[in-house]
Amino acid sequence: MDSSTIADRRRLRRKLSFWRIAAVVLFVALGFALYEFVAGDIETGRPHIAHVTISGLITDNDELLERLKKIEESDRVKGVIVSISSPGGTTYGGEKIFKAIRAIAAKKPVVSDVRTLAASAGYMIATAGDTIIAGESSLTGSIGVIFQYPQVQPLLDKLGVSLQEIKSSPLKAEPSPFHPASEEAKAMIQNMVMDSYGWFVDLVADRRKLPRDEALKLADGTIFTGRQAVKLKLIDQIGGDAEIRTYLAGRNVSKDLPIVDWNKKSSTPFLLADAVSRVAVLFGYGDLVKGQDIAAILPQKLLLDGLVSVWQFGRD
Repeated sequence: MDSSTIADRRRLRRKLSFWRIAAVVLFVALGFALYEFVAGDIETGRPHIAHVTISGLITDNDELLERLKKIEESDRVKGVIVSISSPGGTTYGGEKIFKAIRAIAAKKPVVSDVRTLAASAGYMIATAGDTIIAGESSLTGSIGVIFQYPQVQPLLDKLGVSLQEIKSSPLKAEPSPFHPASEEAKAMIQNMVMDSYGWFVDLVADRRKLPRDEALKLADGTIFTGRQAVKLKLIDQIGGDAEIRTYLAGRNVSKDLPIVDWNKKSSTPFLLADAVSRVAVLFGYGDLVKGQDIAAILPQKLLLDGLVSVWQFGRD
């Protein structure tokens, strides 16, 4: 047998080995996908307590709102636990989620479970629950609204670049990153911020059953620990899983009911892709399936738009 034939056979073996491994990976991935699809339907198809996690920066999240709507409409969901770990985000995003949770609470009991942090718009969402339970060292509060915009004119000056503009009125497209805001523009922005801030304060006063002047004193942006917040009536109780179960039991939600995660899962067309990713991680190739998009590259706070209610917890 000549050397070229031996080399051809080796190449053929390598190809066969590759396709065998690929077939095994595909088979395992299909198993994962089928299990997740069937198990998910079985869990949500019986009476249970729905658990939703809201974490990271809060934005206008259609997928989350749709999920909350399904929880609201499901007769199988007897109670809801909303776990929050967020420094806040857009005021509008917080408002939409708040209203979605209140719609659920009109039909079944909802517990707001404050984890490490529920500040600003995160606290706004927490107030939507029928009760708020937090850890002793959890952080919450930071009630307020902020509007930020960058100034790039000093950089343009160094580069020798200028921007000219013609607009219909002085307040059009203000504030601009290309020149300092005028006093009129600052007044416009301040009025907008204070209007949203007033709405936030009224919401806290209403949901926490506080006199408005008392709520206003707490709405100076201060962050509180769970121990401080319970004394100020910003939360109801210090505790964790046991206290959550006890509260729900007091609302006629049996302690025997299972808690089922209603957190974001891949939709059916992407179940296989998600399963392949899991298998890749299992075999040590996780780095190959990590997504690289702008959200993973830029600081999240730079991606927010509009009025923001977020705890500024440091510089990126």
